[in-house]
Amino acid sequence: MNHIDTSDFYGPFVTNQIIKKALHPYPRGLTLVTKVGCRRGSDGSWNPALGKQDLIDAIHSNLRNLGLEAIDVVNLRLGPPVLAEGGSLAEHFSVLADLQREGLIRHLGLSTVNAAQVAEARQIAPVVCVQNLYNVANRKDDAFIRELADQGIAYVPYFPLGGFTPLQSSTLDTIAGSLGKSSMQVALAWLLQRSPNILLIPGTSSVKHLRENLDAKDVKLTPEMVVQLDAIAGQR
Repeated sequence: MNHIDTSDFYGPFVTNQIIKKALHPYPRGLTLVTKVGCRRGSDGSWNPALGKQDLIDAIHSNLRNLGLEAIDVVNLRLGPPVLAEGGSLAEHFSVLADLQREGLIRHLGLSTVNAAQVAEARQIAPVVCVQNLYNVANRKDDAFIRELADQGIAYVPYFPLGGFTPLQSSTLDTIAGSLGKSSMQVALAWLLQRSPNILLIPGTSSVKHLRENLDAKDVKLTPEMVVQLDAIAGQR
């Protein structure tokens, strides 16, 4: 199954229109995932948009710009500065649960949340995925990933390659060199081997890098390499 995250740095309107132009009518097996709860400011900032009408408008905008009757997966983003420290998400998640019951959303997920917030959301509606910051150097969610795997919930690490501060590590470089691969391919391969519930969404504006990212699925890391890569987080 192919998975496309429709939210990106440039904003959902542009992204969705490009996806629709390139792929509509959508092939069978393609899953479109979007994220709501924030709005792009004129200065490039991300601003909270968690009001009931904000969320409703965001869903209808996604449907319209993607040319869909229902969105496969919608993630509710709760990150800083809103609800970052474990605040209740019930009011906001319930809006999306209502839209799901109306048939506009097939599945619901969460973004930038903790275990308590996931538990609260699951009392309202099933949660199929969590999208949080995580990569070989940023390992705060290690235990959380295991909990989600036990619950049958997918984990989608954003900034899997470091985001605005790309991953830099002599360990990554050494292992990549021994395999004849790029450091970023090794970082993605580590994530894929980290847990069976991890799905990847590495962003790129280059066809070359896109192909390299796809090839990461074929990179095989030895147990010794995994131990070395696991140690990167403690070196920062």
